[in-house]
Amino acid sequence: MGRLQNIRAVARRELRIIGQRPIYFFGTIVPLVLSTIFYLTFFGEGTAEKLPVGVVDMDRASYFSKALGRELGDNQLCKVVTYKSFVEARTDMQKGKIAGFVVIPENTYKDVLSFRRPTFAFYINGLYFVGGSMAYKELLTMANMGNGAVEREFLRAYGYSEDEIMGMIQPIIVECHPIGNKEINFNYYLSSILLPAVLSMIIIIILIYSLGSEMKYGTSRHLLRTSGNSITVAIAGKLYVYTILFSILGLGLIFLLYDWLDFPIAGHVWTMVLDMLLLVLSSEAMAIFFIGIFPVTRLAMSAGALYSILAFSFSGFTLPVEQMPTAIQSLAIGFPIRHYYLYYVQDVLYGTGFAGWWQEAVHMLLFLFLPLMVMPRLKKAYIYLNFPRN
Repeated sequence: MGRLQNIRAVARRELRIIGQRPIYFFGTIVPLVLSTIFYLTFFGEGTAEKLPVGVVDMDRASYFSKALGRELGDNQLCKVVTYKSFVEARTDMQKGKIAGFVVIPENTYKDVLSFRRPTFAFYINGLYFVGGSMAYKELLTMANMGNGAVEREFLRAYGYSEDEIMGMIQPIIVECHPIGNKEINFNYYLSSILLPAVLSMIIIIILIYSLGSEMKYGTSRHLLRTSGNSITVAIAGKLYVYTILFSILGLGLIFLLYDWLDFPIAGHVWTMVLDMLLLVLSSEAMAIFFIGIFPVTRLAMSAGALYSILAFSFSGFTLPVEQMPTAIQSLAIGFPIRHYYLYYVQDVLYGTGFAGWWQEAVHMLLFLFLPLMVMPRLKKAYIYLNFPRN
């Protein structure tokens, strides 16, 4: 039998195994579909709305305190919940009913009129990082706007015109022009990276399981006989099946996001197709590398799972890699999703074309050389089965 015939034989064998073990279906298609539905519906509104924020008005609903409450409630993000006491607000925040609250102290309005400086206290639920951060931002904005409102009233009393007053209160006007996401839509930004990262994790774990199960169930020698005693042909036959499967899932994501859901893209959807295919191939290469380094299914899957989870952080789409400690910044280059993200930035956000993303494409191609380092070790493990199977 020639090599191509052996590859086809291994591929047919793998298809039979996939058909006999439901874990492959429930480990590939189901998690990705559920993740897609979850993220696209969770961020369906684009931005968070009606975030419950408490106001403890100890100033007995004075003109000033009511104005601050209205300013906060008029914001699309916040839903104001009024409390009579600090204890009630703290109890609700501890129960997760509100993301944070502000205490407007007693005699605030009188203190303002008397040129004294009242102190506002913010209490934020730090257990919910996103909700707590948003609540703090809006409460701080409310306090700053209240400060401007007070200053405006005093300047009016001194006879300044509206133009002069605004020049003193806000001498510099800031215009914000978000690149590639004019609506500040969280869905556009987060789902575009989270879903490929989930797919990469699925690829690594499932392929490790597929390669490791040959040793776990003692079928690795049969696999080698089917491949003509060539570990390269054996791996190629398995990848023939999984690459097609994962590529279909990945391309489905790309066309779902940038064609059907019309996510903004400055470049072209076909360049993102290339980015996704490179992510699939580089993730498969990492899976082979892990099972070669740890020829025990349990250890390899644990290492692959840990690596995949860390990839979410090292990709840089939540926290810029440049802001991480210097000692670990260089580790980011060892994650395919990091290069997928940088490719995405150049194509989707900036539309720079080939000149912008070719280096990231090369970086992902370099991952394909990793399996060559572990092939001999994996073949020995397949032949001798001298590693624990559990």
